[in-house]
Amino acid sequence: MTNTAKPETGESPTARQKRVWDKSAPSYDKQIAFFEKTWFAGGRQWLGQRAHGRVLEVAIGTGRNLPHYRSDTTITGIELSPAMLAIARERAADLGRKVDLREGDAERLPFDDASFDTVVCALSLCTIPDPAAAIAEMHRVLVPDGTLLLVDHIASSWPPIRAAQWLLERITIRAAGEHFTRRQLSLVQAASFEIEEAERLKAGTVERIRARKLAPPETGA
Repeated sequence: MTNTAKPETGESPTARQKRVWDKSAPSYDKQIAFFEKTWFAGGRQWLGQRAHGRVLEVAIGTGRNLPHYRSDTTITGIELSPAMLAIARERAADLGRKVDLREGDAERLPFDDASFDTVVCALSLCTIPDPAAAIAEMHRVLVPDGTLLLVDHIASSWPPIRAAQWLLERITIRAAGEHFTRRQLSLVQAASFEIEEAERLKAGTVERIRARKLAPPETGA
């Protein structure tokens, strides 16, 4: 279970993440570009190829996935950080892409049940304070048979690397709420999704998941 207790300062985990990402926003694109080439290569293309229909991107950040969505999709993005969202709006305008961008919390999505055909979340469940709550919300807003697409860094399948990740997150959790030893697959399964595609890359430190929200069973007359 994720620890969501308030720090001694009285600041909630969600408020802390908002502050962290607002501060990081101006330099985020430059920092993440290197890791996308060396660590997460192809991940955004993988998401864009599989997204369809009405797409909700949770924690859209600066909108780095926007160039990869097909033209026949409609995109809604939600983001906790106003500073990150402002950059996403600029990116959408530069692309000439109409995108509905809103400020909001992944753990409390401001959308009706069954509003989207696809929900996407990239490199964000590692920092969302309660990832199980966020995944449950993703399930709620998907239509029956809707698609969930996740890309994130996770605990390595190689014990030496996993040990190094554990040591690293002794610093990163405290400083920025970032986890390196989480894995989302079991949370997705617990939320009643059916896993249709899952692969681990880069010594098991990166995982891509495509899952389907099961339609409710038909009832007799």
